[in-house]
Formats: sequence, structure tokens, C-alpha cells
Amino acid sequence: MSQSDVILPGATLGVMGGGQLGRMFVHAAQAMGYNTAVLDADPSSPAGLVSHHHIRTGYLDEAGLKELAAQCAAVTTEFENVPAQALAQLAQIRPVAPAGSAVAICQDRAKEKAHFVACGVPCAPHAIIETPEQLAAVSEDLLPGILKTARLGYDGKGQIRVKTRAELNAAWDELKCVGCVLEKMLPLAYEVSVIVARGRNGQVVHFPLQQNLHRDGILAVTTVPAPSVSAEVSQRAYEAAHQIAASMGYVGVLCVEFFVLQDGSIVANEMAPRPHNSGHHTIDACDVSQFEMQVRAMTGLPLVEPQLHSPCHMLNLLGDLWFPAGATTQQEPDWAGVLALPGVHLHLYGKTEARKGRKMGHLTVTAPTAAQAREVALKVAAILGIEPF
Repeated sequence: MSQSDVILPGATLGVMGGGQLGRMFVHAAQAMGYNTAVLDADPSSPAGLVSHHHIRTGYLDEAGLKELAAQCAAVTTEFENVPAQALAQLAQIRPVAPAGSAVAICQDRAKEKAHFVACGVPCAPHAIIETPEQLAAVSEDLLPGILKTARLGYDGKGQIRVKTRAELNAAWDELKCVGCVLEKMLPLAYEVSVIVARGRNGQVVHFPLQQNLHRDGILAVTTVPAPSVSAEVSQRAYEAAHQIAASMGYVGVLCVEFFVLQDGSIVANEMAPRPHNSGHHTIDACDVSQFEMQVRAMTGLPLVEPQLHSPCHMLNLLGDLWFPAGATTQQEPDWAGVLALPGVHLHLYGKTEARKGRKMGHLTVTAPTAAQAREVALKVAAILGIEPF
């Protein structure tokens, strides 16, 4: 790639989607000197509120896509459920990273599992269920398992745990008999994720491995360095994530989540074609954030191997915190008490309404040592009413 192919600061970068990931991308791009444009129908979308331009249309609106392409030198996406065909349409006019073809794989759990298998990356034993015949043919070996909708599932939505064939049948009915993937439940030790960035020239870098704690299917806590992970497990995860990205010809930031089993083996769980909740700590704990890396990848700027400069804990802030002890009216959490503690970095997403289970923000605790970061993070959790970890 020649220097003339690089999109330099001063240009306008576009993002499909106006949520918090788009907001943090916009902040990173603006800090680097770029203008930004967001396409999202919501007039109060978190990213739209802070962007230079906000195109208030749906993702498949012809006029909106045309306007975005006219304004921007390159386009990215902030979440995987932006229609892949919209990205493909934009790619006829402007560089789009990641490509619609890669996003299409990540939008469909069946395609995602097939991609892992084709890459030689282990994943959980599973079966595709799209017809009553496929449902009837499911092997008993896959039970107990988790039935997941093939499309549009996130943060634990569209997932039902099943122990018996009768529960499986009932769960498929509950999910309206849409295409699903049944995954065998495995003896899980803990969960980790790897965030990689891959450039147009094939260069790949990754952030340090993240260890994640989920509650009710939603990420609650991310810890870096990962306290339970050996160097061998980390290396296997890095290599698998690099292989998955390269085999898609991927350009941009990609997160791959893995299960580490009790015998020390790893299996790929799922991937996201964008920055990821488990990488939010990179804003405060690394020399380059995942969002700056997204800007670098889509513009052709050099990718540098990111360095963790501070051990950290990242805590998700869900809307539940605005309703303490069963309160029915919204109350602002004790931010002053939290920010009185050392090394606390608060990020609120500008969402106007708090709802239970809704991601309202996150905070990262950085410290000179992992033990100190954990100590402060537990104090934060106590102040806000978050379950300790």
C-alpha cells in the first residue's frame, strides 16, 4: 500500500450505527484530527450527538447511504447487525472496513461456526436447527446445551439453556422456530477475549488477552492482565484470532471470544466485527485504544503493537444501578464517591433513559499493580451496588 492510499487527518470518516461504540469511535477519530459522520435513524443516538454530521436515516435508506458516501473518505460499522448489503453498497464508492462479507459471517452463528471449523479453530460441538427434521435429528450427545438464535442475538438475548429433548423442542417453539444453533455445554473454567486489528496490507496486531466475567449473559467485569491465563493459553488464543481474521481478509478491529475449559483447552465462542465491550479498558490502560486502532486500520495508517501500561479492571454500568433497592424512579449513582477513589476513569454514553440491563456506561480502574486495581474496583462496586467479583 502506497503512502497516497493513506487517508490522513482532516478527512471525514463515517460510521454506520450511533450507539456507544460509535460514540467512542467518533471521539478517537476527532482526537486524531478527523471529521466524522454517523448514520443512524435515532435523533438522540449517543454517537450522533457528538459527531460533526448526523445522517438520520435507516441503514438501507438509499438517500442516506448516498449522503454518507459523498461526505466520507472511508466508512466503518459500530455493530454487527448493520445490514451487510448496506456495507457492500457503500464499498462500491468508498473503502469500507470491515467488508460486508466479513460482517455477514459474524451476523450468523451458523456461518460463524463454519468459519471457525474451516480455520481449524476448535469450537463447541453443535448442530444447526432450521427445520423440524433437523430438530428431530439432534444427537443426545449435544445435551445439555444452549439453543441460540442464528441471527440477532446479543448480551444473552435469543438464548435458552436446555437439558432434555423436551426442553429443546419447547425452546425452539419459544424462539419462534427461527434458524438456531444448539451448542453443547462444556466444562468451562473461565472466559477470555482477544482483540486484533488487521490492516489493508495484512499487518495484524493484538491487545493483551482479557479475562471476562459475564452475568445473565452480559459482560460484567474485564480484568487485564488476565489473572487465570497461562502464557501457553494466551499464545493459542492470539494465534487462533490472527488466523480467523486473516482467513476473512479482514480489515479493521475484530474481537474473538474464547472459552477456556477445565482441561486447559480453548474453544472459540463467537466474534464481533468491531471494537468490543471487553476492550473498553484500552482507552485508559493502553497506549493505543481499540477505537484509535479502528481509525488506523480503516485509514491505512500504521498499526502499532499496543502496550498495556497499567493493570486494570473494567466494570460495566447497567441501567439497574439507577434503580437501587428496587426504586421505581431513576436516581443518579454516587459518581462523586466513586471518583474520589484513585485511578477511576468514568465513561457515560449519553443515553437519556436508564433501563435495567441497558449499558449506560463503563468505568476502568487503573493502578500500578493488579492487586491495587482489584482493591479499588471492589470499593467502586460496593459504592455502586454492583455484586463483588
